[in-house]
Amino acid sequence: MRPSGVTSGPRLFLVAGEPSGDRLGAALMGGLRQLAPDVGFQGVAGPLMQAQGMDSLFPMGELSVMGIAEVLPKYRHLKRRIAETARAVIDSGAEALVTIDSPDFCLRVAALVKAAKPAVRTIHYVAPSVWAWRPKRAGRMARHIDHVLALLPFEPPYMTAAGMSCDFVGHPVVAEPLATPAERAAFDGEGPLLLALPGSRKGEVARLATVLGATLGLLQARHPKLRVALPTVPNVESLVRDLTAAWPVTPQIITEASLKRGAFAAADVAIAASGTVSLELAANGCPMVIAYDMNPITLWLMRRAALIDTVTLVNLVSETRTVPEFIGPDCRPEPIAAAVQALLADPSGQTAAMDVTMQRLGKGGEPPGLRAARSVLAQL
Repeated sequence: MRPSGVTSGPRLFLVAGEPSGDRLGAALMGGLRQLAPDVGFQGVAGPLMQAQGMDSLFPMGELSVMGIAEVLPKYRHLKRRIAETARAVIDSGAEALVTIDSPDFCLRVAALVKAAKPAVRTIHYVAPSVWAWRPKRAGRMARHIDHVLALLPFEPPYMTAAGMSCDFVGHPVVAEPLATPAERAAFDGEGPLLLALPGSRKGEVARLATVLGATLGLLQARHPKLRVALPTVPNVESLVRDLTAAWPVTPQIITEASLKRGAFAAADVAIAASGTVSLELAANGCPMVIAYDMNPITLWLMRRAALIDTVTLVNLVSETRTVPEFIGPDCRPEPIAAAVQALLADPSGQTAAMDVTMQRLGKGGEPPGLRAARSVLAQL
């Protein structure tokens, strides 16, 4: 880490709480160094930000906790870490605190810092999805946050209406490397290639595995040489292997980044859980069907609170509804298989929406990390 006391440039304190925030933070640090080579950093960081030269106040993995059942046993420890981080920000002499996603932790840190030292600029990277549900979050956030870096082009008006300034800086998916010809060629073969993407959390995988297996059985009847690739992450790999063992088509389970890139580039169609994976598929021009199941009570509560009629980011960003969704009680093999079959017969229906989505997210412009860096420096 470049100590804040030996730099003549801006001094920043960055806090990331999970791997996605670590990626955003590392790109932001690279952009800041490009624009202000003498910038000084302190903060809480993962391996990617540490590779950029930051020493982490404590291991970022302590903050990567999700769900009430997981958080409650660690509540006292997390509360201590919030206070410790806020004190470190105040003592660092940083001109700005940049918190990256992880709002439950980060916004509590920002609140303590702002109360103790109002002159510190507080910047939050990743706008809350107030356009989807719980719109009052923006107003509560504005009590402690001065400026927001938004990933989606339609988010700034929601932030400014709540009293914060906001810049759209582009989505990191536009800067992700795409497959090389060799990586794509690794998936050449006879028969259509389907990407199965049941999610990265154990609950998601457990709920979708049976439905996906039955869907593949229906599709295999129409396409006897159907091939399936299933990119996953290490924390659910063993569960995925167990739950897919009885599938009628044995999937190629992938954890390596190069193989994942190749599969996304080569696939003819994808069945994916809801989330940012739809943007990864759009970046690769892969037509998709969204399937997602959840606890009926959770689904009922979310639908009552929802402000939108689609959960798919490609649909939202492109202002279309071309990606079919099968959520909750609609998440059944027969309609999912029919939608996949329609895309295999004519994959062109989603092309325009995917192209518009990538353009609106910043494809072809400055990298999001550099745009975010410009926005941060303008706040100092």
